[in-house]
Amino acid sequence: MSSSVIGAAVSRVDGKLKVTGAACYAVDHPMDRLAYGVGVPSTIANGKITRIDSSIAERMPGVITILHHGNADPLFRPANAFERDSRAGESRPPLEDETVYYYGQFVALVVANTFEQAQDAAALVKVEYAENKPAVHISEVPAPAEPPMRHYCRGDAEASFKSAPVQLDVTYTTPAETHNPMEMHGTIALWNGDKVTLYETTQGVVNHQHVMSEMIGVPLEDVHVVSPFCGSGFGGKLFPWPHSMLAAMAARRVKRPVKVSVPRTMMFTTVGHRPFTQQRVRIGATQDGKLLSLRHDVITPSSIIDDYAENCTEPTPLLYSCANVTSQQQLVHLNIGTPTPMRGPGTAPGLFAIESAMDELAIKLNLDPLDLRLRNYAETDESTNKAFSSKHLREAYLKGAEQFGWSRRNPKVGSMRDGNLILGWGMATCTWPAGRGAAEVRVRLNADGTARASSATQDIGTGTYTVFAQVVSEKTGISVEKVDVVLGDSSLPPGPTSGGSTGNASVLPAIAKATQMAVDTLMQVAVKTECSPFHNADPSTLKMTAGRLHAQDKAPESGVPFGDILKMRRLASIDGQARTAPDESSRKLSSHTFGAQFCEVTWDPGIARLRVSRWLTIMDAGRIINQKTARNQVLGGVVMGIGMALFEETIYDRRNGKPLNNNFADYIVSTNADIPDMDCIFVEYPDLNLNEYGARGVGAIGLTGVASALAMAVHHATGVRVRDLPIRIEQLLA
Repeated sequence: MSSSVIGAAVSRVDGKLKVTGAACYAVDHPMDRLAYGVGVPSTIANGKITRIDSSIAERMPGVITILHHGNADPLFRPANAFERDSRAGESRPPLEDETVYYYGQFVALVVANTFEQAQDAAALVKVEYAENKPAVHISEVPAPAEPPMRHYCRGDAEASFKSAPVQLDVTYTTPAETHNPMEMHGTIALWNGDKVTLYETTQGVVNHQHVMSEMIGVPLEDVHVVSPFCGSGFGGKLFPWPHSMLAAMAARRVKRPVKVSVPRTMMFTTVGHRPFTQQRVRIGATQDGKLLSLRHDVITPSSIIDDYAENCTEPTPLLYSCANVTSQQQLVHLNIGTPTPMRGPGTAPGLFAIESAMDELAIKLNLDPLDLRLRNYAETDESTNKAFSSKHLREAYLKGAEQFGWSRRNPKVGSMRDGNLILGWGMATCTWPAGRGAAEVRVRLNADGTARASSATQDIGTGTYTVFAQVVSEKTGISVEKVDVVLGDSSLPPGPTSGGSTGNASVLPAIAKATQMAVDTLMQVAVKTECSPFHNADPSTLKMTAGRLHAQDKAPESGVPFGDILKMRRLASIDGQARTAPDESSRKLSSHTFGAQFCEVTWDPGIARLRVSRWLTIMDAGRIINQKTARNQVLGGVVMGIGMALFEETIYDRRNGKPLNNNFADYIVSTNADIPDMDCIFVEYPDLNLNEYGARGVGAIGLTGVASALAMAVHHATGVRVRDLPIRIEQLLA
């Protein structure tokens, strides 16, 4: 088989399991004597529990036990920054004390023989509180007085802004958004003596194992985490949440396996969200559009118990060339659950502000928005004075403009029409850091002609199983169908977390190296086995192609299937295992993925109907390993971005902190009817400074820049500048 399997549009190797229902997700694992845990959530957001009356619930049929702060076994806190792979979603252990910090916090857990029995009993647990008025919006607390959590400065942004011929000073907000994967959070915990197995839906098997070891006080080797399939997470499943500890605690107490599934309503309270952001952007420029000053000031909330900062200022210092840049981010604490990363964390809301401001500046200067970006193109990362490992954003801009037909855009508001519909066109830059971490992979070549690749990373729906199979196939010539990939198990060689679009870039070098080590061992077997046709040959003269070992100067057909070589030695298999990590040279360059979003909306003022009608994304994402899954990732991000721009907002009741729209009926996400004709084009320039394949991640970047491009298109069509997401019809009618 040729190396064309890398870069091809390969269908998912796990696809059949998923469409036939054979894929086993976290709470699907069959279990004897399984008990069910149902949480009792708090109905206040700030105060203390004064009394829990569980007497009626305890007498309900099938109830085994009810855990609360008065009888729960003590748990511990995660080590967090003191150790690697030690981050929990919420650092406070569940049921630690009587204090309530947010609405929907676990205050008790009912364990029963059936889910229905546990649910009925949970409704009868009576909790009394001493309640204080909660603060659930940044307007309800004083302005932050502490030094900013993040601060960057070069030049003198304030002085250069005051003296700039053209000035723009605007504030943007984005609302709280809640992760809503189809598969909700859930855990099955099973104890065998002092050892615990956790069937999880997680984006980080290894981190989950470490955190659970620390929080339940069990040696690391006695914690086994299993997560073969994850029904998406979008960042919400990066870290363990309280339900996981409660499942382990309950299973240990009742000496039976316990399943705890988080209902949709509690998905809005106890497993993270993207927090509200308030962003003030000040830009100073010359009359011909050269940026003189850029200042970006951000305030975001976190919970009372954790300091989570939605890093909106990450792209600010590097996106455009400007001598004077200041960015800072401050935090306030509210009576909400701890926020957590959500696809494109920080950068997605950050670019809504920066890119919207660039569009407003372009209008003020009477410049084309794309032209303004090209005039301020950053050839190097001016935030670090480093060269980019690879940057071809200019090519992406120009390719996108040509493909979209940008030259036909009339800048006058409401001037472009399709029959009775008014058209609006918008565009924006998108970017995301291109990171890489450590990974360890084992590859086994079997005597039956198959291969096996394994690692304690996971596939969260992004196609990781398929990428593993592709690389092993490319290195050996074995067909993808004959490569068995095993992931999602903490007993395997340690793998990376699936977050930050770093998964593929991290595992690719390890898969390749482990596969090559297995092939090298096979060659040693071939030259040291007397009955082998390669006995006493120089291993450096051999090659493996199409699953056959052959002399380099001869065709693959002249060789021997690798399984036959193993059988000659009476070997069932041979292994290669490799750990790879970025070296010091990677820190000498700035690695980012770049792209451009182009969108068209239609506006019918007669019936106040706004639709997204066309979308084009151009990505400079290095070499693409799998065209099909990469395109799927980018376009999926665009769909989420349309939801961010037009629909998504978690609304908290300021009286008690309850999320009012905590369900799929009232929390609106993009559906098929909302999605336009979409296309994604990759501008492929391998980034060989990141890994040998030159591949970068594409999971997060598809979402970035979407909301700002859409807001720009809406302004072009309607003349209304929306600075507070989501875009509402009421705003356009006003």
